[in-house]
Amino acid sequence: GTYPGDTTRDGHFANMRSKALGSQHLLSLPREHGNSASSTFGYLGGRLTIPGTGVSLLVPHGAIPQGKFYEMYLVLNKAESALLPSEGTQTVLSPAVTCGPTGLLLCRPVVLTIPHCADVGSSDWIYQLKTQSHQGNWEEVVTLDEETLNTPCYCQLEAKSCHILLDQLGTYVFVGESYSRSAIKRLQLAIFAPTVCTSLEYSLKVYCLEDTPDALKVTLPGDAGTGCPRLSKAVCVGSGDGGSAPAPGLRFSPGLRFSPKSCQCNSGMVLKTAWAEVSSLCVGPLHRLRIAEARMDAHLGPYAFKIPLSIRQKICNSLDAPNSRGNDWRLLAQKLSMDRYLNYFATKASPTGVLLDLWEAEHQDDGDLNTLASALEEMGKSEMLVVMATEGDC
Repeated sequence: GTYPGDTTRDGHFANMRSKALGSQHLLSLPREHGNSASSTFGYLGGRLTIPGTGVSLLVPHGAIPQGKFYEMYLVLNKAESALLPSEGTQTVLSPAVTCGPTGLLLCRPVVLTIPHCADVGSSDWIYQLKTQSHQGNWEEVVTLDEETLNTPCYCQLEAKSCHILLDQLGTYVFVGESYSRSAIKRLQLAIFAPTVCTSLEYSLKVYCLEDTPDALKVTLPGDAGTGCPRLSKAVCVGSGDGGSAPAPGLRFSPGLRFSPKSCQCNSGMVLKTAWAEVSSLCVGPLHRLRIAEARMDAHLGPYAFKIPLSIRQKICNSLDAPNSRGNDWRLLAQKLSMDRYLNYFATKASPTGVLLDLWEAEHQDDGDLNTLASALEEMGKSEMLVVMATEGDC
C-alpha cells in the first residue's frame, strides 16, 4: 500500500497527490508573516521553528520512514479565529498551534513545544491538553497525572513551556483549571507609543496579555509591527483563573491615556501595576525596543540536534535493555526529571531514544550536554562519558 510521502515507484502518483493536497491545505490555513513556518523533512529529521514565538517542532532522526519526504508546517492560530476551548473555570494557557499535515505515518513521536503562561509554582493547576477535531470541536487528549496506557501523548511541563510527544499531528492547545481557585496565570503589560509626538498630549496604548512570547505577534500585529513601537518589557502580573474582567479605557492623568484591550484577571491589580509602569516610563526618557527575530526557521538533518547520532546510538544501546541494577533508561528518566509517567516510554521500541528526543526539545536553546553527561555519570555509566568526550563536543 501507499501513504502520504511515498516516493517509491508504486507510490509516485500517491506522493504527487499527497504533496498537492498538503500544499492546498497549507495555503488554506491562516498564514501571516511571522506566524508560520514550513519545510520538507526526510529520514534524518530536523527542527521547525516559528521565530520569536517559543513554538517549535522537533522531528527526530528516524521519525519519517527512510526514502520518504514530508512537507511539514507549523501555524500559530489567531486567538479570535481559533475558537479557544475555555469552559467554566478553565482558562487557555497557550497559543493554539497547528502542526501538520495530519494523517502522516510517523515511526516515532515528534516533539511539539509550545509556550504557556501558568505559574507552575502554584500547585493548584489541573493541566489539560486539547486538540481540535475536523468539525472544529475541542476534545481532551490528556489531563496531566491522569495518563493511562491508552494516552496517545506525553507532556513534559517546564516553567514557561510544554514539550509534547505526539504520534499524530493536528491542532493543539494547553489549558488549565484551578481546583481551589488559587492557581496563578502569568500576564504581561505591553506599552506602545507613537514614534512622533505632535502635541502636548502623549498617548500610550497599554495592553494586558498572556505572558507568552507569541502574545504580541498574534494579538497586536498593528502596534507591534508599524508606527507604534513598544516601550516596555513584560511585567509579570498574577491572576486567578476563570471569568473575565474587561478593563475599560481610562485616563490616568493629563497627557496619558490608558486603553487596555481586555484581560482575564483582577482589574484592580492590573490597573495598579499599569500605573506604576506608565509612571516609571514618564519619569525617564522613552526608549524604543525592537523585537528581534532569528532568520532561520528550519534546521535539517544532523545540524538540528545537540547529541551527535553516533553518541545517541551508543547511549540507547547501553540503556534500552532493563537490568537488575536499575541503571537503565528508567533511571535516566528520573535523573532528567522525565519520570512522571514511565509507562509511556516503556511502550516505545527505544525508550532511551524518546527520552533523548525530549531532552533535545528541552535544551534547544542552550544545547549544553553537561546536564546529560552529569546524569550518565550519576548512573555509573562512565563508559558513556568516554564516548561523549572522544566522539562529541561537550
